[in-house]
Amino acid sequence: MLDLKIRDFAQGKNFGALSVHLPDGSVATHVMWVHADDEHILINTEVHRAKYKGVQANPNVTVAIWDAANPYNYAEVRGTVTGEVRGEAALASINELSRKYTGEDYGNEIQSERVVLQITPDRQRSQGF
Repeated sequence: MLDLKIRDFAQGKNFGALSVHLPDGSVATHVMWVHADDEHILINTEVHRAKYKGVQANPNVTVAIWDAANPYNYAEVRGTVTGEVRGEAALASINELSRKYTGEDYGNEIQSERVVLQITPDRQRSQGF
């Protein structure tokens, strides 16, 4: 179960950094829009992207989320990608995220297929909130 204060923090207009292991063994970190439900940190991406390919090779990830108003307030969730959402629900999710962060529907071209990664926490901690 996701800590409720981390869930609420991720549902706010705070950016996150997703770290994944790439297929060659290196680690990549991507600044991302984030969201959460009661059990997962949620990351929306496309299936052709390196982060998605990395998760396919190794589902262990870390997400750090920082407070837009004070970056010394943050949360870290280390976990495993345990599920995916695709199709219309993933498209609705990217539009919801875009409205949260920009005030408008998602305007970038979708190059492949949107997918929401469901990250189940193994370890979670927060600072300052």
